[in-house]
Amino acid sequence: MSFTSYTPKPLAGRREWTALGVLLLPCLLVSMDVSVLYFAVPFLTAELEPSSVQQLWILDVYGFVLAGLLITMGALGDRIGRRKLLLSGALLFGLASGVAAYAQSAETLIAARALLGVGGATLMPSTLALIRNLFHDAKQRGKAVALWSTAIMGGIAVGPVLSGVLLEHFWWGSVFLINAPVMVLLLVCGPLLLPEYKNPAAGRFDLPGSLLSLLAMLPIVYGIKEIARDGLSALPVIALAAGLLAGAAFVHRQRTARHPMLDLELFRHRGFSGSVLMNLLATFAVVGCAVFFTQYLQTVRGMSPLQAALWNLLPTLAVGGMAPLAAGLGQRMDRAYVIAVGFAVAAGGFVWLSWLEPGSALWYVLVASSVYASGLVMVMSLGNELAIGVAPPERAGSASAVLESGTELGGALGMAILGSIGGAVYHGRMADALPAGLPAGAADAARETLAGAAAVAGELPGRAGRALLAAARTAFTDGLQTAVLCAAGVMACAAVLSLVLLRGLRTTVAEEPGAADATGSAAAAPASSAPEAVS
Repeated sequence: MSFTSYTPKPLAGRREWTALGVLLLPCLLVSMDVSVLYFAVPFLTAELEPSSVQQLWILDVYGFVLAGLLITMGALGDRIGRRKLLLSGALLFGLASGVAAYAQSAETLIAARALLGVGGATLMPSTLALIRNLFHDAKQRGKAVALWSTAIMGGIAVGPVLSGVLLEHFWWGSVFLINAPVMVLLLVCGPLLLPEYKNPAAGRFDLPGSLLSLLAMLPIVYGIKEIARDGLSALPVIALAAGLLAGAAFVHRQRTARHPMLDLELFRHRGFSGSVLMNLLATFAVVGCAVFFTQYLQTVRGMSPLQAALWNLLPTLAVGGMAPLAAGLGQRMDRAYVIAVGFAVAAGGFVWLSWLEPGSALWYVLVASSVYASGLVMVMSLGNELAIGVAPPERAGSASAVLESGTELGGALGMAILGSIGGAVYHGRMADALPAGLPAGAADAARETLAGAAAVAGELPGRAGRALLAAARTAFTDGLQTAVLCAAGVMACAAVLSLVLLRGLRTTVAEEPGAADATGSAAAAPASSAPEAVS
């Protein structure tokens, strides 16, 4: 057993923790903007009158652009300075929010949402990379990354609630205007509190590599989401194939370029590659099952969208302390065991949900959801901390971008695979439950989705309508049970994988003092970082 020489790092003080608070605000907003628009769709549809295709682009273009540019922006921040990129992104995000809020046409709103995606892609990797520069002590960095992970999860949950509250009192554009004051605060406080850091040995920006990363991520995420929504068809399959080809070309470019934008050596570290995979699997389960949970509350239990969003927030609030707890445990014992326990807890929560029935008590749903969310928060918090800890400081931007890209892919895969599994069970159950003599169009709508079945049931006379709706709710719940059992299986496999890939690792980073000075650009030589076996 060998140990790298290790010098204790200076502890962060009040200034650094205050800076962390500033960094958490854009994290909260960027993750919130993924879901904040859902309740506003009926309102903006009535005013802007978008076509069905335009409506889909209004919802999806933000996530597509965000996913496509993460790796590019992470590499750019390593070269031009992470604080500079963060503040530029904040300015763009604030301006695009104003344009979106007062958009007078669907085309303008789509363009504004795309610009928000560009801004979000600059903010996400920059915030996590700057945490790497602010907190040199591993224990403090673990707590900081845990808070960062909590802010991301909280933003996704708070988005629909805040959207519903604003739409109760203001016009649909108000869901975008909440971004502006936070970005102004970031632009004012950022130069005073955040360190500047860039890699002095990064070399020229790899423009061909940037284009290839965009050509890989965009069609892959697009293809997965379209297959999840509409099933297999020619265009999404072609997009997936094109994205995979571009991905292969991107990897080849990074191997041969003189100044690659992504250091493939990062993936030789078990700590980094294993953490990216663990985060991908955790997000797979979170996003894939969240879709069923929301529909269950609204269509099976008959809640309004705002009621469902408020109840959906409860599990997130209940597990708010799990990320700091996981960080503390990770400092006292092998992280692999804590991550494995997190996956095992999540698997237990999903198994619990597999016994859900249409008439189950609400507490049953909420407690089971809190259990699986608790486990996955532990996994994602420690996965982020470990990946950033083993990455060299000068590569923290690229490492953060890879983590975020894995998260985006995991969410898209979760929606596609678990959504398809649940949908297949629903279709099979409904094939035998449709009443005789139902028109073909109505039968197709009822067989396709629970919402379609509810609409058809409303048009049928009393007993027939109630019978169809009850059958549809039972079929949907059967699909949910199957999907969460599949998620539980994936979580059990992930628990084993985490022990195989991550056991015996710790981060020991040799950093020179001043490598991430709080008042100026980094001037130190590139630091080394390596995971190290411990017995």
